[in-house]
Amino acid sequence: QVQLVESGGGLVQAWCSLRLSCAAAGRTISSYCMGWFRQAPGKERDVVAAINWSSSSTYYADSVKGRFTISRDNAKNTVYLQMNSLKPEEQGVYYCVGRRETVTLAATEWDYWGQGTQVTVSS
Repeated sequence: QVQLVESGGGLVQAWCSLRLSCAAAGRTISSYCMGWFRQAPGKERDVVAAINWSSSSTYYADSVKGRFTISRDNAKNTVYLQMNSLKPEEQGVYYCVGRRETVTLAATEWDYWGQGTQVTVSS
């Protein structure tokens, strides 16, 4: 089993930056695809970004392209999400996810989920 623990969330002003971290425990995630989902109040969880095991391939939701960057450090068993120029509509709970297979946009197909970290963006 893989346990994922997110950190780095908090309150930030619009157009500022925040960096989320996701530390994995239980086993190495070096062969896993990893990603970040966001859930706004009253809405479904949507994929924000994802990265394959070698960092050679990444996916971003159209709304965050050019502002968010997903990265990983397999030696530290950690995944990051750098979020720049945050918008108020991007606030919500951010979840770190992992799976052995290839990247997928479907929330139900990710095997491992963290507990989430709250990001609040004030306008």
